[in-house]
Order: sequence, then structure tokens, then C-alpha cells
Amino acid sequence: MEQPEGKERFLLEAAAPKQPGPALDSCEASPDEGLIEDLAVVDKKAVEQLTEGLISHYLPDLQRSKLALQELTQNQVVLLDTLEQEISKFKECNSILDINALFSEAKHYHNKLVNIRKEMMMLHEKTSKLKKRALKLQQKRQKEELEREQQREKELEREKQLTAKPARRT
Repeated sequence: MEQPEGKERFLLEAAAPKQPGPALDSCEASPDEGLIEDLAVVDKKAVEQLTEGLISHYLPDLQRSKLALQELTQNQVVLLDTLEQEISKFKECNSILDINALFSEAKHYHNKLVNIRKEMMMLHEKTSKLKKRALKLQQKRQKEELEREQQREKELEREKQLTAKPARRT
């Protein structure tokens, strides 16, 4: 079997106990008893070396993962900003459509108002003509009545003159 190199050798050496533990007899103790003693034998330097080895082994991958996550987060932020801009464009398009509808409706009602104004002008002209005609008719009737009245007065005067007058006795 080949000897391990590099990190593997370092990990194996750090994990190996410096002092051999007491040999356990199967009758003497349970398998868990030796575990506590073995943990006490592992010194702090070995723990530090194992920790450094573990960190040096996984740290580059973790850093790459962290950078990838940061890039992904930045891309998501850019995507969200782009989506918000697109949503605002759609809202703007909808508001433009609403504005166009309002303008067409305003044009429709403007045309109605123009037609109503024309009708009102026409009705005003007709009423003015009717008032003038009514005034002329009234004046004509008054003139005819005046003429009839004058004719009656003349006839009454004529009748008075034609009526026999009793002679005056002196």
C-alpha cells in the first residue's frame, strides 16, 4: 500500500494518538469507556492542525460558492430592476391607451356640443323671426282694430247726422 501524501498524510498524522492507550480487555470495560480517555489524549495542536486542514480543504470551494451566490444575487437584482422597468412601460402603455380613449370620447362629446350649439343658434333665429312676425301681426291687428273703430265712429257720426232732428221752436 502506498504512503498517503499531502493533506491526507497530514490528516492521518494529526488524528493518530501520540501515546498508545491502555489495552482493553473484553472483560474489563465497555467499548465506550476508552472513547473518553482517547479524546483526552488528543492534544490541542492536533485539533488545530485538523481544523486548519479541514478549512483549507473546503474554504476555496466555499469562497467560490459565495462568489457565485453574490453574482447570482446581483443578477437577480438587475433582473428585478429590468422587470420593474418593463412593468412601468406596460402601465404607461395602458395609460396611453386610456388617454387615447379619453381623447376620442372628448372629441365625440365636442362634436355633440357643436351640433347642439348649431341647433340652438337655428332655434334662436327661428324664435327671433317668429317674434318679429308676431309683433307685425299684432301691429297689423291693432291697426285694423283702430281702422274698424274709426270706421264705426264715422258710421255713428253719419247716422247721427242722418237721423232727423226735431225742429227747434222758438
